[in-house]
Amino acid sequence: MLKVGRQAPDFVKMDAYVDGEIEQVSLNDYRDKWVVLFFYPADFSFVCPTELRELAERKGEFDEQDTVILGASTDSIYSHTAWFEEELSEVNFPVIADPTHELSEAYGVLEEEQGLALRGTFIIDPDGVVKYQLVSDLNTGRSVEETLRVLKALQTGEMCPVDWAPGEETLE
Repeated sequence: MLKVGRQAPDFVKMDAYVDGEIEQVSLNDYRDKWVVLFFYPADFSFVCPTELRELAERKGEFDEQDTVILGASTDSIYSHTAWFEEELSEVNFPVIADPTHELSEAYGVLEEEQGLALRGTFIIDPDGVVKYQLVSDLNTGRSVEETLRVLKALQTGEMCPVDWAPGEETLE
């Protein structure tokens, strides 16, 4: 079972849609960087594009934090290609295809009855250690603002109180 404070499950060369191309990515490709790995239920859905668009729009803020965004769903690479080219051309980060459910299972987000990934968000440090995880049901979108806030808090290496925001004091 995946736990905060433990090594993130590695994945080896999985197909991903990256800026109009199909590339192979692995977690190891991003060693020495922070990674926000997020799972979403399905291409051609209603809530998912709102999250993907917001992440794409705010990618620069993640870049400033030396952080890579990786998306994933249980859809095929062909579904990703069709959806992104048809509706989401602004997506500017890799989105992994997980039709075998291997990745979703490894991260504990697979909803087996429907074969979909729950909405899972994982923040992984440059050493490959899971520092944060949040998993929610299929029908409610996440807050990109909160993901950024938590990322920045983790990067301080300090204790951060409730509702801490960048620029505020940390606890000693």
